[in-house]
Amino acid sequence: MAMATQNYLLCATLVYAAAILINPIACCGHSTTQRKLLFVFGDSLFDAGNNQYLTTGMKVPSCSFPYGIDFHNRSTGRFSDGLLVPDFIAKFANLHLEPPSLEPGANFTDGANFASAGGTVLPSTNYGGPLNLATQITDFKKVFSGLKQKLGKDEAKEVLMSSVILLSMGGNDYFSFNMKYPNSTVAQMTAYMHMVIGNLTNDLKEIYNIGGRKFGIQNVGPLGCQPGLLALYPEFKGTCATKILSHAHMHNIALSFELMKLKRELRGFKYALFDFFHALRDRILYPKKHGFEVGRVACCGSGPYNASFCGGGYDGKIAYNLCSNRNEYVFFDGAHNTQRTNHQLAVLFWNGTRDVSRPYNVKRLFDLP
Repeated sequence: MAMATQNYLLCATLVYAAAILINPIACCGHSTTQRKLLFVFGDSLFDAGNNQYLTTGMKVPSCSFPYGIDFHNRSTGRFSDGLLVPDFIAKFANLHLEPPSLEPGANFTDGANFASAGGTVLPSTNYGGPLNLATQITDFKKVFSGLKQKLGKDEAKEVLMSSVILLSMGGNDYFSFNMKYPNSTVAQMTAYMHMVIGNLTNDLKEIYNIGGRKFGIQNVGPLGCQPGLLALYPEFKGTCATKILSHAHMHNIALSFELMKLKRELRGFKYALFDFFHALRDRILYPKKHGFEVGRVACCGSGPYNASFCGGGYDGKIAYNLCSNRNEYVFFDGAHNTQRTNHQLAVLFWNGTRDVSRPYNVKRLFDLP
């Protein structure tokens, strides 16, 4: 997530505010009240290309070949060779792929994607950089305002209450903390985790107050096990960096308890908590069990574990490797999954049993009134 997104270079310079206000909801002949939409929040694991529309005037790595090589052979700003988990979820729900919310003229018939590569739960001071969760919710309010203008306040809220909110957030917060404070104590790690969880909880409540009722939440992945982290911590000799891994695990335990608490406190609050941590970790450690050949080395990149400079770096001039069969690899670059991995994870999130998605899966959320 954070490894390939540092500096968040951009592929175009476009006006931020205008992008989200153009064509806020276009129904294209559908009766929106008959539809259940999908709204996506998160970081680079879920970003469908928002960062290319930010205003720093620099280039986004994921806008370069070979990103998108398996998605019409063109980059869309996704950090993968192809589709992401939310893209597959949309397909499973018979929806269009959710467009980046900042894309000028985007058609939000079936929902919108607000995720931003490098996004964090905690407020960011990086002006013009990745969109933190609070900013993504602000953009969500603008899109929802367009829906209210089209349908009326009451009907728009009914649509939102029946729709599904997907969210993947937190990994960049812990990555940043552990890079900045490599010698932090357990007490400091715990205090920071409570700050992240507290902010995340408040943000979920804000979406609920707007009208969201059904949440599909992906927990924090196995930080410390990705190729980029293995390259950063050579002393672990290819095994997961235990400290940052334990920080992610700590977050996930707290998140599970917090969601159960929200379910008790908020009338109509329903959720599917996807155990991304163990689902991905199992594929990294035991790739052949899941039909892969390589779990710890990225398909695209250079240096140890092919962890860096997929696409040639910011100027495209750094030599890099590209594997011949992407379906054999769990990771496409140093921190992001291949399309095949994303498909497997999406299937578990969509229709998995309670050991991987609980108390509901996303399919069940869509089925619920």
